[in-house]
Amino acid sequence: MAKSPESIEKLRTEIAKMPGIGIRTAERLAYYVQSLSNEEARKLIGAIREVKAKAITCSTCFNISETDPCPICASRGRDRSTLCVVERVRDLAAIEASGSYRGLYHVLGGRIAPLERVYPEDLTIDGLLRRAQESEVKEVIIATNPDTEGDSTANFLMDKLAPLDVAVSVLARGVPAGGQIEHAAQSTLAGAISGRRGVSAKDK
Repeated sequence: MAKSPESIEKLRTEIAKMPGIGIRTAERLAYYVQSLSNEEARKLIGAIREVKAKAITCSTCFNISETDPCPICASRGRDRSTLCVVERVRDLAAIEASGSYRGLYHVLGGRIAPLERVYPEDLTIDGLLRRAQESEVKEVIIATNPDTEGDSTANFLMDKLAPLDVAVSVLARGVPAGGQIEHAAQSTLAGAISGRRGVSAKDK
């Protein structure tokens, strides 16, 4: 079997490092990039350079933005008494697109997963606890994904938040077990937000 050119192999190897991209998909994308016109390739390269130069992490909520604080944290029109805790920026974007929530967010940067060597100290939990103690915050909504690691992370956060003077709630189970918030329908997310229920340590 003929071997792909070295330049294609190098590009495939780099693309395959992206989450959710297997070797076959990486190979198809590498050949797609090779097929682009010079102008199309320049636009792609320019877009990658621009996102690396401009996209930064909000120092407050850890959202990705081109300003710090991000537009959500900076907006005085948001309900500053609620914090919705999500695993990743993609989950924030999905909830925001549903139009069902007008409070603030906190992005953990992942979920506790010891088998993947992701521990509490690897996430932005300390920042969340600091924010939860601010006088404006009255409720923390835990919106981790409804899978084993997401539920374990939610339980860990409940324990940490329990001593604080703040209400803690979780999403209604509109998102199916094992599902991902970022892939849920907007109407499903809207129902999960509006139907959220308060929890305490004894509920676990």
